[in-house]
Amino acid sequence: MKQAILVAAMFFTTATAFAAPAPVSDASSGSSDDRLAKLERIIKAKQQGEFEMQRRMDALQNEVLDLRGITEQQNYQMNQMLQRQRQLYEEIANLTAKSSTQAAPAEAQADPATVAAASSTLGETASYEAAVNLVLKDRKYDDAIPAFRDFIKQYPDSSYAANANYWLGQLLYNKGDYTAAKQAFSTVVSKFSDSNKRGDSLVKLGMIAEKENDSAGARALYNKVLKEYADSASSRLAQQQLSALKG
Repeated sequence: MKQAILVAAMFFTTATAFAAPAPVSDASSGSSDDRLAKLERIIKAKQQGEFEMQRRMDALQNEVLDLRGITEQQNYQMNQMLQRQRQLYEEIANLTAKSSTQAAPAEAQADPATVAAASSTLGETASYEAAVNLVLKDRKYDDAIPAFRDFIKQYPDSSYAANANYWLGQLLYNKGDYTAAKQAFSTVVSKFSDSNKRGDSLVKLGMIAEKENDSAGARALYNKVLKEYADSASSRLAQQQLSALKG
């Protein structure tokens, strides 16, 4: 009898164990405050993820813009170098043709004043060409600095004077002599108002101001370029520098 009762008890216990459902966590269970708190946590986590994704996208976009600005600046500087070289050869060709047409009358008349003027022109052109060739052909940048200085000293009012000062400023800037470079670029700005190198010189002065931690001065120079040389290559470079300027 006891054995039967024990077997029945075991059977009842086993059946009860199989019949009892396993505890399940119901997302909708709990009070209204609990459900609201859960929803707020879910929304907050989603918003945080979206914010983090947007932050990363903004950072990547800024990197792309920075790289694009560097590429455009390098392309601009390369185009400016090629343009200066073309202008140089055109100026030399024009002066050579002019000198050829004037040579015969000068020799026939044997006028000392005319001969002296022709010699001066040829010397001026040859001096400028030699200084530029030190940069473009020979790549002797250190030797080109005194060559341009000698040319500027000997021919301060030459038609090449603005370009010579700009070349000198660029060479000194690349060498890290910002004080002397500033003087050369300032000469172009103040003395040669009609030169096509004036806008570029203003940009270079702005870049030197940045090197000297003069953000206000740099900003003023870049804005001057935007105002006086709108829609030019100089203004585009000034805008890039202005956009990157901090402080």
